Amino acid sequence: MDERKRELARKFIEAIPHSRALGMVLERIEDGVAVISMPYDERFVGDPETGVIHGGAVSALMDTCGGAAVMSHPTGAIGTATLDLRIDYMRPARPGDRITARAECYHVTRSVAFVRATAHDSDTDRPVAAANGAFTLERPREVET
Repeated sequence: MDERKRELARKFIEAIPHSRALGMVLERIEDGVAVISMPYDERFVGDPETGVIHGGAVSALMDTCGGAAVMSHPTGAIGTATLDLRIDYMRPARPGDRITARAECYHVTRSVAFVRATAHDSDTDRPVAAANGAFTLERPREVET
């Protein structure tokens, strides 16, 4: 993957206010694949008795990771937005653990990109959540000659 696309994906993540607020970090980006992590933070706990991170923070992580996967796809997207995102929560993330999402843009049409993603904590064998989504695909306008 060229450095320009990597930088575009990084800027995409940094431009989203909730991504910055949640402390998301781009761990890896390659053609159609993104890995983003989010640190444990008590501000994002959904249940004070258990210390478990709120599902909304996990969904924001997975959504952002899906968008980054679309932006890094070789088809040359210059923008994207979420059309649909279905998330299956499989178990609570362990309190204190960093949560990492991995998304893959596995199919692209003229105007829609399809993504699947998983999120896990330190137990990488047991996902916290899995997602499937559809994202808009904005491409550069072709120059008329």
